Amino acid sequence: MNYTLPILFEQSVEKYPNNILMWEKVGDKYIGISYKQMQKLVHNFAAGLIKLNLKKGERVALISEGRNDWVMSEMGVVFIGAINVPISVKIDELIDLKFRLSHSGCKFVIVSKRHLAKIRKIENDLPELEKIIVLDEIEDSKDNEISRKQVLKLGEEYLIENYESFNNLWKSIENDDFANICYTSGTTADPKGIILTHRNYTANVEQATSLLPIPEYYSSLLILPWDHSFAHTAGIYTLMKNGAIMSSIQNGETPIETLKNIPINIKETKPTFLLSVPTLAKNFRKNIENGINSKGEKVSKLFQKALKIAYEYNGNGFDRGKGLQKLKYPLLKVFDKILFSKIREGFGGKLEFFIGGGALLDIELQRFFYAIGIPMFQGYGLSEAAPIISANVPAIHKLGSSGRIVKNLDVKIINSDGNEVPIGESGEIICKGENVMAGYWNNEKSTKETLKDGWLYTGDLGYLDNDGFLYVLGRFKSLLIGNDGEKYSPEGIEEAFVDQSRFIEQVMLYNNQSPFTVCLLYPNIPEVLKELKKLNLSISSEDGKEAVFNIIQSEINRYKKGGEFEGMFPEKWLPTSIGILGEGFNEENKFLNSTLKMVRNKITEFYSNRIEYLYSTAGKNINNEQNRRILSHWGK
Repeated sequence: MNYTLPILFEQSVEKYPNNILMWEKVGDKYIGISYKQMQKLVHNFAAGLIKLNLKKGERVALISEGRNDWVMSEMGVVFIGAINVPISVKIDELIDLKFRLSHSGCKFVIVSKRHLAKIRKIENDLPELEKIIVLDEIEDSKDNEISRKQVLKLGEEYLIENYESFNNLWKSIENDDFANICYTSGTTADPKGIILTHRNYTANVEQATSLLPIPEYYSSLLILPWDHSFAHTAGIYTLMKNGAIMSSIQNGETPIETLKNIPINIKETKPTFLLSVPTLAKNFRKNIENGINSKGEKVSKLFQKALKIAYEYNGNGFDRGKGLQKLKYPLLKVFDKILFSKIREGFGGKLEFFIGGGALLDIELQRFFYAIGIPMFQGYGLSEAAPIISANVPAIHKLGSSGRIVKNLDVKIINSDGNEVPIGESGEIICKGENVMAGYWNNEKSTKETLKDGWLYTGDLGYLDNDGFLYVLGRFKSLLIGNDGEKYSPEGIEEAFVDQSRFIEQVMLYNNQSPFTVCLLYPNIPEVLKELKKLNLSISSEDGKEAVFNIIQSEINRYKKGGEFEGMFPEKWLPTSIGILGEGFNEENKFLNSTLKMVRNKITEFYSNRIEYLYSTAGKNINNEQNRRILSHWGK
């Protein structure tokens, strides 16, 4: 039986026609649009796309901030069996943007006014791109550009005589038809396009709802970018399925201004729950603690005492209030009334919990938000799984874990030989179910490496405990993970550094949920010393050491702004700090395996103190104490 995204939407319209689907801030107040009103927009927009000659299976890119038109656009595309390619508004590197549009063969681009300039700069090199649909009114429209308003008008005219054939079209879409191509991690030269079918999404919505039932009165302000797989499914489609409400952030003139609007918009929309990532969680905590500290030492000490009592009472959540801890409940209620409830008012007063996705959330942050009465429950997933694999939820949770597995999904933990390991033992997490992607777009090699006999090999290391909770320990493969949950493969950058520099022998990038990337670098010492000789400098002199640092830093700077390789890689993944090593990676020290690939977890573990230092203020300067000490051994 077919259960596609159009069917999911139409069933909700029938069941909750007058419920508010979306709140969007217009001017100085939020205005709601009902399920029934959105249906009219979706139908007209989809019909307008038909009129513009978009056909089933053809691709359309969507580049926009979260807003009503985002949902209208994606639903309009999938309603006619075309494939939406949601692209992050953060992608400013034109080469990266062009690759996604070219690789997916997009016929149309739907874009907000703010990002139109990026498309105009690259459209001359995109032969398959026929039409640009601009979601905002502009004065300098070009021949191949059409406004949202015009598309809706075309659709309205088309449906006057073609409503029956339009209904037949969306009803003919099959479960296995492609709905999205979501580009995610990989080197810039070869990002991978994850193909998600209609059933991938509807299955994952069912799975999410099985863990966390969503009443129709639930509301969420969607803080994360809407192309983000977590926000896409756990936000848009899960709320839509259940007759609930989603709100968008008021977009500022700059990203910083938009960020500042979040706390204001939370108070205005009064969400029941929020989807979050560690960066936001840390910002929220910082603001809360600053507010408490501003009230003086007495309040600050009382708050710390309240936190201590709450931490002890809550335990890990699974054992909350058990044993003698239940005696602390009356005191905790007092603290909640005089302190924690006041903090919750700052989040609109109705916020019941957060769900965390993307990068793993520090357990100390989890304890903090649990204590103040708005727990932040960690979940786990991959875009390739549409994305939800497991989650902690109010009904059952254990801090430090990624929750229990969703229903109708098989999960196994396997060792390097492919054999399933016992409970409590770690290995690679693999899963199999209707939410698992169809494969990677035009990338058979990566598809075969990731999908084997229907099993998705996640590349993440983890284990299951005796209570059925999943613990994710980190990357089984090599992806960098930023503090916003965004993931990126380091190999292309590392290879470029080594291949294009005679001074770099080996390099390993590292980022595990941090604001910036660092690297461990083993120089080609003979080549560096040769260069020093040309400069008539000795490694034993201060000038010689300074010259070595300049040589190495200059090699990295070639990829940054103003360098000859500027734009080859996103700057956030280029190393801010450089740790110079005195010994390279080899098979003897077990830092290279038998196929001469870096054993990243062993390198990371061995150099953990070094990596920690690279994140310090002193470590960010390449001419630091530790690097100087390494160089002092070169002449010996």
